[in-house]
Amino acid sequence: MRMCALSLAGCQKSDDDTGSFPAANKSDCLPNLALVDQNSHNFNLDSLKGKYVLINFIYTTCTGTCPMLTSKMASVEKKLAPELGKNVRLVSITLDPEHDNPAALRKYADEHGANGDEWIFLTGEPAQIDAYLAIFNIKRTREADGSIDHVTTSFLLGPDGRQIRQYDGISVTPATMADDVNRAISHG
Repeated sequence: MRMCALSLAGCQKSDDDTGSFPAANKSDCLPNLALVDQNSHNFNLDSLKGKYVLINFIYTTCTGTCPMLTSKMASVEKKLAPELGKNVRLVSITLDPEHDNPAALRKYADEHGANGDEWIFLTGEPAQIDAYLAIFNIKRTREADGSIDHVTTSFLLGPDGRQIRQYDGISVTPATMADDVNRAISHG
């Protein structure tokens, strides 16, 4: 797996210490794009506008970093329980739409204790997923063994769909992510 390397200059405590970084992308990351959720329902990403969204990218047969990334999101889910639904949603988008159908996503979500109402797992046509990944400047590459090479970056999106923070999924703690969300909510 390739990790997303980010470098930032500054005189204060480095964001590198926490794995939380300022947004580097000003694009609208919640476009009018219909994907399919783990319950086989059409789900339009722009319907998330008005809420804070923590988003990551995983695939269900990943044996490397994806289970760890999902475990961190599950911890964030518990820490944000009072805010979930009314102010915050969690979203995981597959990097393997060729194999991750809604049933596979639902099974993965269940295995990882994801709350189906507040944590959405999405798939779609490969071209849709690739176009969506491009908004984040992310690419997926299928290796000869069938695994998918990808970055481990997660993102916090504001109610306008624009990035507020980005995270090194390996080094960030669930507490840091939850604190960033709570801070964003309190500053409106």
